[in-house]
Amino acid sequence: MQVCNLLPRRFDFVAPSTFFPEKHPWMDKLQVLQKLAANEKTSARIFKALADPPTTSLQRLKALTTGGLPTFIDVGNSFGAPAIVEDNIMHQLVKNGKRVVMMGDDTWIQLYPEHFNKSFPYPSFNVKDLDTVDNGVIEHLLPSLHNNDWDVLIAHFLGVDHAGHIFGVDSTPMIQKLEQYNKILEGVIDTLRSLSKPGGTHENTLLLVMGDHGQTLNGDHGGGTAEEVETSLFAWSPKTPPDAVLSVLDHSSCNVDQHGEEVCISTMHQLDFAATISALLGIPFPFGSIGRVNPELYALSTGTWVNQTMGTDACTSQNDLEAWMRRYAEVLCVNCWQVKRYIDQYSATSVIGFPSEDLQHITNLYSRAQANWSASLRFTCSSETGSQDKLEEGKRSVLPQQIDAYTDFLKTFAKLARSAWTEFDLWSMGIGLLLMILSVIIQAYTLVKLNTICQPSDQKSASSSIIGKLVFAFALVAIRAASFLSNSYILAEGRVANFLLATSCITSMWHSMVKGKFSIENFVFLFLNIFTRFGIDIGMSKQSPAPAITKDHSVNAICKIFGVSSCNILLEIFPSISLAFVAYIILKFLSHAICQRFLKYFVSCGTMVSYVSIAFHWASETTLFSHAGIVQGFGRSLAPRFVYAIGGLSLAISALYRIFSPSDHLKMNKRITILAAVMICSWSPTILVLLGKQGPFVALICMTGAWCIIKLQQKCRRDSGLSVADPVSVIQWSFLAVCLFYLTGHWCTFDGLRYGAAFIGFDHFHIIRQGLLLSIDTFGVSHILPILSLPFIAMVSYNSTSKDDRLKNVILNNITQVFLMYGLVIAITATMTIICVTIQRRHLMVWGLFAPKYVFDVIGLLLTDLLICLASFYYS
Repeated sequence: MQVCNLLPRRFDFVAPSTFFPEKHPWMDKLQVLQKLAANEKTSARIFKALADPPTTSLQRLKALTTGGLPTFIDVGNSFGAPAIVEDNIMHQLVKNGKRVVMMGDDTWIQLYPEHFNKSFPYPSFNVKDLDTVDNGVIEHLLPSLHNNDWDVLIAHFLGVDHAGHIFGVDSTPMIQKLEQYNKILEGVIDTLRSLSKPGGTHENTLLLVMGDHGQTLNGDHGGGTAEEVETSLFAWSPKTPPDAVLSVLDHSSCNVDQHGEEVCISTMHQLDFAATISALLGIPFPFGSIGRVNPELYALSTGTWVNQTMGTDACTSQNDLEAWMRRYAEVLCVNCWQVKRYIDQYSATSVIGFPSEDLQHITNLYSRAQANWSASLRFTCSSETGSQDKLEEGKRSVLPQQIDAYTDFLKTFAKLARSAWTEFDLWSMGIGLLLMILSVIIQAYTLVKLNTICQPSDQKSASSSIIGKLVFAFALVAIRAASFLSNSYILAEGRVANFLLATSCITSMWHSMVKGKFSIENFVFLFLNIFTRFGIDIGMSKQSPAPAITKDHSVNAICKIFGVSSCNILLEIFPSISLAFVAYIILKFLSHAICQRFLKYFVSCGTMVSYVSIAFHWASETTLFSHAGIVQGFGRSLAPRFVYAIGGLSLAISALYRIFSPSDHLKMNKRITILAAVMICSWSPTILVLLGKQGPFVALICMTGAWCIIKLQQKCRRDSGLSVADPVSVIQWSFLAVCLFYLTGHWCTFDGLRYGAAFIGFDHFHIIRQGLLLSIDTFGVSHILPILSLPFIAMVSYNSTSKDDRLKNVILNNITQVFLMYGLVIAITATMTIICVTIQRRHLMVWGLFAPKYVFDVIGLLLTDLLICLASFYYS
């Protein structure tokens, strides 16, 4: 048995468009597969293959070959996969003398370094490269089909995956890739057909065209949505099985295609893939496989229809269907024995294992199925005399019943494994949770003590006014943290943060109006919240590749009013105008913030060069330089590197200035302003170029929101006479950071990572470099810039010309309070996330939503603590 493996992605890439409510441009491109499914119903079939989340590539490849459920912890190995050590079909193929050839994605070599007779790996992490891997596969695929030196051939294409990540599903490159695959498949099928005659090389070959996971419309994957877990599997045998195969295939989901031909589609779980392939190739099932040999995929192989007697006592008067059912029942018998062996071993060695009542139920199902198997063997091969009609009727009923008994056992255990598989060490979880709660208590106690120490004696009576703000701030944090118990609120976290930010703004406005001191900053901040709300809707939309705008967006309604052409022109011009405005504001700020001439000129010149490089980089991606290849290449590759280099050099200069500059000739607040200005100008261009053309728009929102919060904080301190930090301002600062995270199109799921940003300025993958760029893009506007900008909240009210130690201590204590408040907010949020994940550990969406949210929040907490420690030293 020889198997040829290819990989597209989404289910609607393969299935006819008539199976879906609405036809899209990417549908019906793989015509060769649809024609085979329509015209050769006994030898070709389209399957909807259901994957188990998480749906990152490494986890899916591992699950496909081991036959087990994916583990969430494997997400951490997605960019540096270690070799798989547990039993898998690749190991069994080599162990049983099967020859395996692989071409394409080099992840296979990382997972199985010594399992291939021949391999042609190509680097897979450059998502901007749509052709290198595919061209390499094309170069070796057709020649390999003419060779007789392999039993399994794996051809892993990547163009569709990369086109989805960069351009989205509804894009010209994606459609071009699908059309290219259609031509490749035509050549493969013609070659297999020509060599499948009796005695031919591919007489018993089975072609599988499949995906390891699905894709969202913006080309991402990793979560557990229907688009991500539903992929396709197409099976075709060049040698046609008997017509009896139609009795095995499912006919409940049939429809006519666009040519009027009937096409039927079946459904299978990818969990069953390893067991089915093992049965087809005649190799032992992987030890950890818990899947079932899929009857339809098994029946499509002509080798399973060979009607031959088995043993001296075998029945000889069997038709094709009866002989196949008997063979399939025997395969299921071995399949169930292997799964039962694994259950026993797992239960004996696992710390927690399965619940005893569930385990007893599984054991009873297996015992009943085995008892039925012994009875069916005696009945179907009985030599006792009797009515021939009764004997034939009995044989027709006993085998299906036996198959159903084995199927019931396998499906029941698979369901149990999905619901209760993961072992949760409750003691360790409890200790970790207690440590998090203890750290929150210590932070809160430290903050209260610092507030008491720093509060001057003449302000003790006024300190009661801060209690109301503390209660209000705590209520806002508690509401947001409690919302993490619901998966719906996690999905809408950006909108929740925006709502709470608007609530704080409205409360502040009402409080000011009651006192008769209405300020313009309150009105601007409220308007900014409304504007941000629409931006979050665009950023959080999974229906479009960022920053494109679909018909569901509110911006599209504006485009209808002003005209599509005018709207498109504005969308092209607006980023450049916004970038120029951002550069002007920053340069104006630098001219007032920095008094040292050398430092001012260096930072200003570096900022100007960075922003010009960003503009040039964007221009190179348009048709403006399409005829100037050198200029276009410079803009796409070298311009972003200039931005990164200038940012790194600015960070080095700021560190040297912090270490060697004398601190006694400047006021403390002036010195901190200089340090903060240099730090922000060092980071912001890199973050802007990674964010793409949405960056200036986000920067304007960020600067406007920060200006409003700082001005309102300044007025609040002036009115109250308090020298402590305002907790509401810190909460608003953190909520604004959350809004910016979702505004920029990020998500707290793995398919929310913007992988394309990691390759801005680079074409080749390096794990440290690309990992750093991806981290900056992900946490730049939500952690790096907000935390480094916190000193502006702490010191705006100190404009005295005094240089005495008292003022210096007040400013430093105030900055410490702000850092502690901000860290406490993040710590409370992360702690509540851990509590919610612990409570919802058996939730259906635990791996698709709750666990990724936990990972993002814990990483955010660690990053926050690190940045606060570094910033405290830097600004001290």
